[in-house]
Parts: sequence; structure tokens; C-alpha cells
Amino acid sequence: MWASVAKRLLRSKVQFSVAYTSLIVQRNKCFPCSSLLYLSRWQHSAPVFEQTCSPEAMIRNVETLDAERFVCVHWEDGGHSLYPYVWLRDNCQCPQCFLHSAKARKLPIENLDVDTGLRNVDLTDANKVSITWPDDHKSEFEAKWLKKRCFSEESRAEMQEELFLQERFYWGSDLKIPTMSYEDVLRCDKAAFKWLSTLREVGIVLLEGAPIKQGELIRLGRRIGYMRHTFYGYTWQVQDKADANNVAYTSGKLSLHTDYPALQYPPGVQFLHCLKQAESGGESEVVDGFHVCNQLRKEDQKALDILTSKQIDFTDTGVDYCDFSLQSKQRIVELHPNGDLLRINFNNATRDSVLNLPVEEVQPFYDSLKKFVNLMNHPKNTYYYKMKPGQVVTFDNWRILHGRKSYESGANISRHLEGSYLDWDVVMSRLRALKNKLQNSS
Repeated sequence: MWASVAKRLLRSKVQFSVAYTSLIVQRNKCFPCSSLLYLSRWQHSAPVFEQTCSPEAMIRNVETLDAERFVCVHWEDGGHSLYPYVWLRDNCQCPQCFLHSAKARKLPIENLDVDTGLRNVDLTDANKVSITWPDDHKSEFEAKWLKKRCFSEESRAEMQEELFLQERFYWGSDLKIPTMSYEDVLRCDKAAFKWLSTLREVGIVLLEGAPIKQGELIRLGRRIGYMRHTFYGYTWQVQDKADANNVAYTSGKLSLHTDYPALQYPPGVQFLHCLKQAESGGESEVVDGFHVCNQLRKEDQKALDILTSKQIDFTDTGVDYCDFSLQSKQRIVELHPNGDLLRINFNNATRDSVLNLPVEEVQPFYDSLKKFVNLMNHPKNTYYYKMKPGQVVTFDNWRILHGRKSYESGANISRHLEGSYLDWDVVMSRLRALKNKLQNSS
């Protein structure tokens, strides 16, 4: 899992074998981190951070296609790329049009002639495309910059993967949770990059060796950026409480769910730090919701269509950080505009009795939801594990459904987890920043 991510993002020299086993921590004196992630599934022919030398993008010649309003760049490797006039003018990199210190466009769209022509295009000695526009404004574009932004389907897909890490590794009950050192993640950029990359691809990573005290999740959150503040605070304590304002704050079984669908924009990533574990019961369970959706698509496309189209009401009311009365409308399965899976929104405890559907659509909705939940709970899809004090589980709250077996509670607190949230925007920002830092330092 990590090796494939590192190969895409850091162009590592990696070879794969096919058997899947766990991510494990191993000592390696070649790197500043005391421990690094490895997959025994994959055999490494070189260290994962050894970069290959990619050939420089070289331009053979450029021409204009006035009828189509394209500049055509012919590359030395035999390929070519088309760039619309209007896109080139909109993305002029000169100081007048682009603020390089902020990496932000200065040219207002109001001042952009969307029907612009061009007066002249040349290839400079420095392998740059130079354009003179009808108003005598000049633009220069570096070959590498242009090639990275080629409009071909393959190039666009490659860029989207680089920006958003959309590839996923799906799993079922055979999951071996990727595991890393908590301290390494805090102090080593390479370890942090591996952690977040694996979290994105697999959906769950277990960190070991965290101090057994409240507040550690704040340190971990700051390693990424900032945490998501909710009506339960920056962090919250999962333990058996009298007059609980959340079903998680009891000792009973928690069915599989995602957190906070009562928010219109649910948190993307969740951390849970084990401070005390019950002697009997309290095992955690997780399911790859995207994997289950793919199964439902094969078994009953109509059921999936209902779950991706009908908006369901969720509610959450109480007092914690402050008093709150939340109401939202969510599709149980949210899709990207392109049809890819985006997010699971399912928490049976906060699913409202208000159901804004025509009466004839109620039974089909329940039938579809029951099929989805039955697949979630199928033994082939559910993975159980019991957290130990000092472990922090980090997982994708938009993809992974989690639950808990009941446990015995007594006069004293018998089980205590501290939780917190982050948004995917913050996590992906840190992931890109770490990638750039590691590339620039190698």
C-alpha cells in the first residue's frame, strides 16, 4: 500500500509481489526515522525514497492552429499537446498577471478576452514557449509546466491522482491494519508522509506508543495542521457516563456507523486514543464502506441507486461544549459528480424519524438500507480488533464505518478513549506539503 503511494508521489524504484500481509514497523539505520513502514506484501529493490531521474520535458517545435484556437506543442518524445488560447492567456505567469509569492492569479476574469487571438508564438533558446498577444502583452511558459498541464485524458488523470490521491485499496475481514510508531509520525517527515498516504489509500492506520494521557491528540492534530472543533469540543472523552448525551458514552454495543452525519459537512478523519481498555468486551469493529458499496452495486444496483439519490434527515440535540440542535439532509451514499464514491453518511442513532419521502418510496428505501447494512455486517466484510492503552487508531470517517462490542462497566471508569476530528482538506494539505518538502530535499 505505502510502496504504491510512494512510487506515484515520489517516483520510487519499487517492485511488487502479490501476497497481502500487514504493514509492519522495522528498524532501518539508513534513514533518520527510528522506524519505517514496510509491506511484506511487496519486496523493495531500493529504498522507498530513492528517486529516479525523470527526463526533462523538451520541446521540438510549436505551431498555432488558428481555426481551433490552439497552440500545439510538439515534444521531443514524439507526442504533442494542445493548449487553448484563452487558457494560456488566463494563466500567464508574468508578474503583472500572477503573484508568485502567493502562487495566485492576479489577472481579473473581467479583463480576460475569452475570444483572444495571438500575434506570435516562438520557442525560445531556453526551451520556453513565448507568446505575444494582440495587445502586445507577452507570456512565457516553461516546458515542464506546460507538460504537467497537458489536456490529454491520460495527463489529466495523472494530475488528478497526484493532487487528490484517489486510488483506494479495498479490504474485508482479512485486513491487517497498517501500523506505525506514534513518535516517528510526530518527528519524522518521511514517517508522517507514509502515515497520511496510507490513511488516504487504505482508510485506516494504527499508531503505537503514544503516551497514556489526555491531550496527546492535540499534539497529533498540530502535526497535520488544526483540528475540527465540533459541539463536543476539540477532543471528547468516550467513556460510560450517566445521562449520556451520545450513545457512544454508554457501555452498550455500538452498531457500525460514520460519525456526525447530522453535520452538513461531516468530519473527514477521526482519531481515537486508547487510555484505558475494558477487561471484558469493548472490541472495536471496522468495515470498508466503499468496498461494501461496490458489492451492493454488483448485487443490487437499484438498491444502491436509492441510497445515492434519496436525501435522509439526521438530527443531534443536546448540551456539551455548548447546547446544540443539529439537522441535516444526507444521501446514505454520496457520489462525486463523476460517479465515484465520495462519502458514506450513516449513523442509525441520529437518523431522524422525520423522513421526507413520498409514502410509496418509504418501503423501497428501508429495503435498500437493510441490504446495505446486512452487507456491512457480513463476516467477510467486518474486521475486529481490541485497542490497547497507548494506541491511536486513525481512520477515514467518510469511508470507514466503525462500531464497538459492549463491555462491562462498574463504579469506576473501565474503558476510556479520547477522540478528535480533522477535515480532509487539512489532511490533504499536509500530505501535499510533506510531499513537496521531501521531493525538494532529495
